[in-house]
Amino acid sequence: MDAESSVAWPQRHNEDEISAIQHAMNLMIRDEAAFYAEYQNDPIAEQSDEQILTIEQVMEKTNGRKRFEVPLSCQYLTMFIDVHDKLLFYAVCAWAEDFTGFVVDYGTYPDQKRLSFTLRKAQITLQDNHRGMEKEGAIQAGLEKLCGDYLNRDWNRGTGVVKIDKCLIDSGYMPGIVENIRHKLGSNIMASKGVGIKAANKPMSSYKRKPGERHGHHWYIPNINKTGEFTHVAIDTNYWKTFVHERLFVAAGDHGSMTLFGKSGHQHSLFAQHIADSESWVRTEGHGRVVYQWSPKVGGLDNHWFDCMVGCSVAASMCGCSLSGHNIKTHAKRQRIKLSDIQKRDKG
Repeated sequence: MDAESSVAWPQRHNEDEISAIQHAMNLMIRDEAAFYAEYQNDPIAEQSDEQILTIEQVMEKTNGRKRFEVPLSCQYLTMFIDVHDKLLFYAVCAWAEDFTGFVVDYGTYPDQKRLSFTLRKAQITLQDNHRGMEKEGAIQAGLEKLCGDYLNRDWNRGTGVVKIDKCLIDSGYMPGIVENIRHKLGSNIMASKGVGIKAANKPMSSYKRKPGERHGHHWYIPNINKTGEFTHVAIDTNYWKTFVHERLFVAAGDHGSMTLFGKSGHQHSLFAQHIADSESWVRTEGHGRVVYQWSPKVGGLDNHWFDCMVGCSVAASMCGCSLSGHNIKTHAKRQRIKLSDIQKRDKG
């Protein structure tokens, strides 16, 4: 570990450490911002007021559309589910190909039937809805119910309807259960796993491409053959959290903006807290790039809908959405389904 490293004070380490280099690494792991500021005299740039997305700014991004309504300008519909013992948090977003996004629905399963709540103090839990089941069984039953309802739903888009194109489910907690759901309910479901790539780490774009892998914009699907893992997409969470905040900074109507259903911002106050007040970032540099490194704020505020927005954005990228300059090959547009065609099909 110490090869080709040099320190000014070789004896500067604790009894349980073998060298000053190990001591320095432990300091950096414990608090990276403090390490660079106090020990390297090279402080990491902190957030400045004009760069911080506020709760009020998120609440102001309503678009006046009805909940569940998919705009005609959108080609894709994505969903993400964040899995916890008590609740499943989820969000559904509609997307134009240029990453202009519309939050068309979000919530929890089970529904808490309140505008303000926390995961820790959830009053209606998965095991309340699925009595007699242990924790794992209740989570799987909840995922089956939520995914079944949402993936089979017809979402209104003009005079036609569309289905959800891609649903990602957080698998960091219980990957086996997510794999069970994917096998049972369809191939448009995929497990996801967040990777906190720092400036000191190699970016995903520089990963060695292996046969059977699929690489996208700050995400990739590894070849899990002979690894013991389940099929999943790995997500660069630092990049995509920054991406979500950037979309909400963009003015409504501009390409790449993100807006929320409804007319009143107050209905989104808790959602806005998850997005804008649960985590903070520090600006870091490494490997010739700038990385905004995210971490939870002190106090353990819920950030689950923030994770859902990250997942919906990645799912949109997997479908083919891209900002100018991403150079991602887009998939063919799906065929629009008219309500009259469905009625004729059902009669036939």
